[in-house]
Amino acid sequence: MNTIELWVRDPSNSPVYWLNGLAGTGKSTIAKTIAERLFADGQLGGSFFCSRDFEDRRNLQLIFPTLAIQLARKYPKFRSILVPLVRSDPQIAYESLYNQMNKLIVRPLEQSGVSTVIVIDALDECEDEGSASAILSVLGRLVSEIPKVKFFLTGRPESRIYEGFRLPLLAKMTDMFVLHDVERDQVDSDIRLFFRTSFLELTSRRSGLDNWPAEEQLDLLCGRAAGLFVYAAVAVRFIDDDKRGQREQLDLLLESQKVGAHEGEALDTLYTSILREAFSDDDDPEDDAKTRSVLGVVILAVNPLSPSAIATLLGFDTEDVPPLLSLAKSLLVFQEDPSYPVRPFHKSFPDFITDPARCTNPRFHIPPADHHLQFLTSCLGLMDLTLAKNACKLPDGVANSDVNDLEQRIEENVDPALRYSCVSWHAHLIDMDTIPAHAPTITPALHQFLEKKFLSWLEVLSVLSAVSNAVEALRATAGWLEVC
Repeated sequence: MNTIELWVRDPSNSPVYWLNGLAGTGKSTIAKTIAERLFADGQLGGSFFCSRDFEDRRNLQLIFPTLAIQLARKYPKFRSILVPLVRSDPQIAYESLYNQMNKLIVRPLEQSGVSTVIVIDALDECEDEGSASAILSVLGRLVSEIPKVKFFLTGRPESRIYEGFRLPLLAKMTDMFVLHDVERDQVDSDIRLFFRTSFLELTSRRSGLDNWPAEEQLDLLCGRAAGLFVYAAVAVRFIDDDKRGQREQLDLLLESQKVGAHEGEALDTLYTSILREAFSDDDDPEDDAKTRSVLGVVILAVNPLSPSAIATLLGFDTEDVPPLLSLAKSLLVFQEDPSYPVRPFHKSFPDFITDPARCTNPRFHIPPADHHLQFLTSCLGLMDLTLAKNACKLPDGVANSDVNDLEQRIEENVDPALRYSCVSWHAHLIDMDTIPAHAPTITPALHQFLEKKFLSWLEVLSVLSAVSNAVEALRATAGWLEVC
């Protein structure tokens, strides 16, 4: 952390800093800490935390417009230059990434002379088909034009990110810190400090935990974390359980873990241990399938869904879903409120549970193709059952902008599950390689939907300001039907 702060303070340092690390090494935690400190010091111009869990946070086209808005809010000089630019060219946000950065970021920063730091976290989680990161390619071409601005970036060393930082224009302007190359003793010391701090906080809230945990237990936990901060974070969440005692939870965790596991194996063993506790003890195939269905929706949803919406999509009773999620809550961002969206606590969990080479127990494994199929048929079935003409009961011939209570009408007539289905069903069309196996299920459902509910679907997309999704959905459908 001190190295990064020294880079921020010294204007002679490179304008770009890449915090490079494998999954679970703490990149996002460091990025958030740096952003908080920069904000407190008045140096943070803007930040964008990419996330594959949210559609609007994995879209490359939204990074520069979002940063421009944040910069305009903070710096009046920047705002005075940006606003006329946008008014004269309101389509800037839809142009190429190069034009976006040049017009929305570089020109206003250059002309205003603003000195600031911009944070972009988890670049690897943005959707990008190029061999080298498109954002990094643009950054390398333009960053030299704004010498008073620094960019702090994080991301896994995936090939397109790595290749982006190897581009000649960017390579010479970038400092790099590799988290997984830090001396293991230093990492272990930081993880031990995290455990100690977390357990002190936990014991202050719970009774009967005096002189706990024992030093031997803390030693075992630190050893089994294998240098991964995400292991430590998930372990603490598992131990801090309301239904069981914390002592029992810690004992369960330590009994199920192997000593001397390498980094990847340690995390996989932790996830397996937690899932073993989450799934029913009686090995009931029906109960297992229900739990997998719920977890499948959580990890494959285009945008996070609430427990009540998950229940509606899957045809479960609303009260059945929160208990299933609660059993695995240490792996999820989850609240008891059935209207609060649920998502994975860390991206390494979806990576684990969808990979048969890592999640080897068939009780827990979630094959993406099978669960996308279930997701798709659930969306189509819900739309077939509930879509109706003029669902929001709008007056004839009226524009959306003229309906003062449009949001209220949407809330009353288009529940979150139906809203998700209308906007995102096409994202779950199975990969072309699996068409022969799934065509008998999907093709009739698609035909029925398009024949009976097409206009009602378009009406809902219109009131949701999501008509562009219809183009994507029809293109995906056409591609499917052409192959069938």
